[in-house]
Amino acid sequence: MELVALGTNGIATARMLKAGANKGASGESAVCYTAPRADLIVGPISVTWANAMLGEVTAKMAEAIMSSSARKILLPLSQEMVEIVGTLEEPLPHLMQQAVEKIKEVIDHV
Repeated sequence: MELVALGTNGIATARMLKAGANKGASGESAVCYTAPRADLIVGPISVTWANAMLGEVTAKMAEAIMSSSARKILLPLSQEMVEIVGTLEEPLPHLMQQAVEKIKEVIDHV
């Protein structure tokens, strides 16, 4: 299994590489190229919103992610003026643990 870190910027990508990703790339072109080839996409829900993350998520990036046939595991994190109802507000480490458990389930069925 290969874990590819795709960041909206170099700092985000570097942090994911430091956390253990096998390789990484940054920016719109990298996301638009890689998303359609992915088996699984994991990230904050805002990666599906054009102009999210202070404008770093472009419309093309959001479209590439949502058009990908990959399974998506999205964390209810948002810096936008958006509230997601029906979710429990939990610290990031708890959300990441839940995401890891969901990833394990998905991988077991592949």
